[in-house]
Amino acid sequence: MSLPPLVEPADSLTKTEVERYSRHLIIPDVGMIGQKRLKNARVLAVGAGGLGSPALLYLAAAGVGTLGILDFDTVDESNLQRQVIHGQSDIGKSKAVSAGESIAEINPHVQVNLHTDRLDSSNALEIFAEYDLILDGTDNFATRYLVNDACVLLNKPYVWGSIYRFEGQVSVFWDKPSNGREGVQYRDLYPEPPPPGMVPSCAEGGVLGVLCASIGSIMVTEAIKLLTGIGETLLGRLMVYDALEMTYRTVKVRRDPAGEPVTGLIDYEAFCGSVSDDAAAAVADHTISATELKRRIDAREDFLLVDVREPNEYEIVSIPGSVLIPKGDILSGEALSTLPQDKPVVLHCKSGARSAEALAVLHKAGFSDAVHVGGGVLAWIKQVDPALPSY
Repeated sequence: MSLPPLVEPADSLTKTEVERYSRHLIIPDVGMIGQKRLKNARVLAVGAGGLGSPALLYLAAAGVGTLGILDFDTVDESNLQRQVIHGQSDIGKSKAVSAGESIAEINPHVQVNLHTDRLDSSNALEIFAEYDLILDGTDNFATRYLVNDACVLLNKPYVWGSIYRFEGQVSVFWDKPSNGREGVQYRDLYPEPPPPGMVPSCAEGGVLGVLCASIGSIMVTEAIKLLTGIGETLLGRLMVYDALEMTYRTVKVRRDPAGEPVTGLIDYEAFCGSVSDDAAAAVADHTISATELKRRIDAREDFLLVDVREPNEYEIVSIPGSVLIPKGDILSGEALSTLPQDKPVVLHCKSGARSAEALAVLHKAGFSDAVHVGGGVLAWIKQVDPALPSY
């Protein structure tokens, strides 16, 4: 059963617009009315990164009249492997600004609204209220729950996408659809966030660049169907794509009868937790800076420097003298017997989160003088050796 269209059609299309969108206009299910609805639509993309890049490009090409771009980050060279809306000359530029410039090149008929502040509980409702539909392509749980709760409170539908290595997921969430159909929200799929450090981010685990295009294009397809009222959307279904096996499968998503109602926005960083309580306690008085690590190395102090990242990351860049022991081997206890009892242990990872979790395990195992490097390898590159490659 199709959902009713989200927006009313615009009054007309110009001659130039008719020529531009002619391949849509000759599709009976879209036609003139559908294209006019797209022209009148207002869509907000939360994130102009891996998923936001292809989504924004195809939303603009499809003729969505107003596109909001919400992203406070800047373009980094490591983004260019998958974030195709940005180019080499955009490095260091605001992602929202860069994406807006690309959209202007693709379709000058699109109105672009830039939102460059960090999304949080203080501004989400005000920003979202301006739009008919939200696309969420973010890569952290705190923002995902924030987007969901804001959409529930405003009763706005949103398209959600997620990617990791070779797998992607897409669904449509709408708490109370306008046709009375049973709605679902992100909390019905994931009632609680995973424990801190349990699910690696793309920055830690990697992602096949072209996967962003596969999932981003499905997100845009769902957006067009919602805006124009055609087809059967993914509301109530989760689509899972495996690029290695080249398979698509769908899983039903039903409303959680025990789910607590969303009554307001909360502190989502605290709700999701960047690190566990044990890790937060462990690092409180046992964190050193990258420059302090350099001082200890130069002073030839006797300690074991342990890199808790994965082997592929270690191959990209490593701190001289470090020994690779992946976090999983420490958390399982397998590696504890290999650590020295007669000298201090210094842990590090990419940015500090994983080494904090490993540090908590070491403290419980009796390595009370163990410390970790705040900021990890990235801090070492920035503060000590900028000649090393970042990732």
